[in-house]
Amino acid sequence: MAQSTRNTLRQAQNLLRQFLDYLQIERALAANTVQAYRRDLEHLLALYQPDASRPLIEWLSPVTIAKFLRVLTEQGFCEATISRHLAAVRMFCRYLVIVGHLSSSPAESMSQPKGWHRLPKTISVQRIRDLLAGPEGDTPLVLRDRALLELAYATGMRAEELANIKIADINFSVGYLRCIGKGSRERIIPLGTRAADCLQAYLARGRPAPENSVPQLFLSRQNLPISRIDVFRIVKKYARKVGLAGTLSPHTLRHSFATHLLAGGADLRSVQEMLGHVDVTTTQIYTHVDISRLKEVHKKYHPYG
Repeated sequence: MAQSTRNTLRQAQNLLRQFLDYLQIERALAANTVQAYRRDLEHLLALYQPDASRPLIEWLSPVTIAKFLRVLTEQGFCEATISRHLAAVRMFCRYLVIVGHLSSSPAESMSQPKGWHRLPKTISVQRIRDLLAGPEGDTPLVLRDRALLELAYATGMRAEELANIKIADINFSVGYLRCIGKGSRERIIPLGTRAADCLQAYLARGRPAPENSVPQLFLSRQNLPISRIDVFRIVKKYARKVGLAGTLSPHTLRHSFATHLLAGGADLRSVQEMLGHVDVTTTQIYTHVDISRLKEVHKKYHPYG
């Protein structure tokens, strides 16, 4: 490999590192999100490598980005994954504009694959009841799992948020909890009676570690804070038990939380606040999921309903 090519590759890798630092320090994105950007943009650098005789900022163009999306399609990536890669490239190009390496972003004119607006997966209220009835018994781990599942559906929190929630974040007297979400944004979410009862049972009989030594609410068998992956494993475990294997994850509970609230008559802004969405348009996708409510409104108010 020629020295000039090695230099431009090194420059491209430095730009990527600086961008990831920007996401973590300036934008305060979660570590998992930053790593996802890194993985997606490393695919872009792999495509750039054969053309590294010129700098990356000269190589980036609508043509090369379209080629990148086409290569991902040929490699068998699904539409949602390709959309995520394009979102990463867009953010990277915007950063290059901010720091003065580009005058304008070559990615802004690129359209998202059709799958970008795919509706979220949800499950029915009855299937939620089946799942929440999955943890049977009164052992410490069963009490923990029951409390975690109830809390996930009662609040719509993400897996990482559930893993990081602390005992001090919960106010049982007023029935609310404090959640630190993406971008270190704080939100307050109502707790619900069922979830509160299960949490208090877990704290009283299932969580042996003293509050002042480990602040996190949910602990492992070794009395260590559980991870985001542990939350996935717990949800998957009870999903398999009730016949929902392969169709249910913590995010399915989050989607179902939002959909069931809107179906019950909740206003969009309130659901937006509870989910922690910055933009209400992100929340609006849930209005398309539950058709039954639209039918009820049509039947009630249309003169020939």
